Amino acid sequence: MRKKGWSILMLVILVVSSVLYGCGGSEGSSGDGKKDNGDAKVLIFGRGGDSVGLDPGTVTDGESFKVTKNIFETIVKFGEQDTDVNPGLAEDWKVSEDGLTYKFMLREGVKFQDGTDFNADAVVKNFERWMNGDADKFPYYGSMFGGFKGDEGHVIKEVKAVDEKTVEFTLKRPQAPFLKNVAMSPFAIVSPKAIDELGDKLAEGPTDAGTGPFKFVEWKRNDKIVLEKNEDYWNKDLPKLDQVVFKSIPENSARLNALISGEIDLADGVNPSDASKVDSDDNLQLFERPSMNVGYLGLTSTREPFDDPKVRQAVNYAINKQEIIDAFFEGKANIAKNPMPPVIAGYNDDVEAYEYNPEKAKELLAEAGHPDGFEMELWAMPVPRPYMPDGQKVAEAMQADLAEVGIKAKIVSYEWATYLEKAKNGEADAFLLGWTGDNGDADNFLYVLLDKDNIGSNNYSYYSNDKVHDILIDAQTEVDPAKREELYKQAQEIIHEDAPWVPIAHSTPLLAGSSKLKNFKPHPTGSDWLGGVDIE
Repeated sequence: MRKKGWSILMLVILVVSSVLYGCGGSEGSSGDGKKDNGDAKVLIFGRGGDSVGLDPGTVTDGESFKVTKNIFETIVKFGEQDTDVNPGLAEDWKVSEDGLTYKFMLREGVKFQDGTDFNADAVVKNFERWMNGDADKFPYYGSMFGGFKGDEGHVIKEVKAVDEKTVEFTLKRPQAPFLKNVAMSPFAIVSPKAIDELGDKLAEGPTDAGTGPFKFVEWKRNDKIVLEKNEDYWNKDLPKLDQVVFKSIPENSARLNALISGEIDLADGVNPSDASKVDSDDNLQLFERPSMNVGYLGLTSTREPFDDPKVRQAVNYAINKQEIIDAFFEGKANIAKNPMPPVIAGYNDDVEAYEYNPEKAKELLAEAGHPDGFEMELWAMPVPRPYMPDGQKVAEAMQADLAEVGIKAKIVSYEWATYLEKAKNGEADAFLLGWTGDNGDADNFLYVLLDKDNIGSNNYSYYSNDKVHDILIDAQTEVDPAKREELYKQAQEIIHEDAPWVPIAHSTPLLAGSSKLKNFKPHPTGSDWLGGVDIE
């Protein structure tokens, strides 16, 4: 009798357990990306590569910011599909007439996901953490604020808590893009408790560390990152989704097939050639990300023979940009001639582009002492990016162009995080890379990517020109928009002559989603806020 009763009890437990398990737990997808979520609203976002890290202040790659944008928040933020500055964790702000003091009035009732209060002290702790660091640890901070505490160019003099809900920034000199800078994803505010308890481990999984609409749950490297709804989010009407899964699918075609089969709900990095396929499918919808990017071939100017500007100019003449765009962008890109796109104020359209001219390239190579060309390494990105749909194929096209002028290029590549690290350290002869603007300001392209202050962080080409540096610092300090634009135009003329890059394309990146997806608005920065997204 006892054995029979025990058996019945065990059977009941097993049945109840099975039912509970079938109703779903904290994770709403299986390991292969297939949905297994019951009634939960789960968005599976297919993307081309994994994140490098999830501590927003320590990373520079777009795949990391795709995730951190939804866990953490900034004191001010950009508009839904533009880079206008809007209230964020600060509801309002005041700027002094001399442009040296910014006072932010913080939002009431906001808590970090760990239950601690968001307040002025939290803002101060984050900025002090960054400003007391270095370029290896916090590369974006140094790029946007002129270095770190103690550096001559460091623009922030002091950050202090006036009271619990008021924080004040004092600058050493005016910085025209300051508000746009603090709206950027790298400067999202992390829980002081998490900073103290997790330290460097924040990058591995920032559990309960943000104020955003979603909380970190799980990260399986090169597979998926799982976020779940923050039930205590300060905006009680959001988020609409219960869970977001960022699924890594390196091949664009495989990612689109996963969308068509229903394994994912949203696919980043759609090949331009597949746009018509998406448009003709009633179950899908096509999205165009507002264009604010540049794809380029960087030439490391500290490595021979690229330390000679004539060699760099020769490579510019040797590359057939139009053929590359025709072959790989399917009309969804324009030829680039400057390091920033035309949508950015201060773009210099008077710069005369390097035409495709192999004979001119050979002439310059001979003048530089390389009449028979030379051997080099050409680094190809291992993942598709918005500004470069297929790095390997673009590299192969460039390899053929360079061979025509006597340059023998060996194509090499690395895993994405390693690729970025080695390129940042100046180990490449020439490398394919690109940039999606973070804040819509020319400073975020020219100063961040090509100023000597940012060698070893975002200036991967190790380009240094003192005159360009002086112009860019003057442009940062100048508050008159017309005068700033003229300074940026001057800088582009010099950069064009020095030719540290071969600018290739300004693309219009494509995404595709299920027809059931609602209120998804791709952002020009490439980091999409999913708090308002819904799915039927």
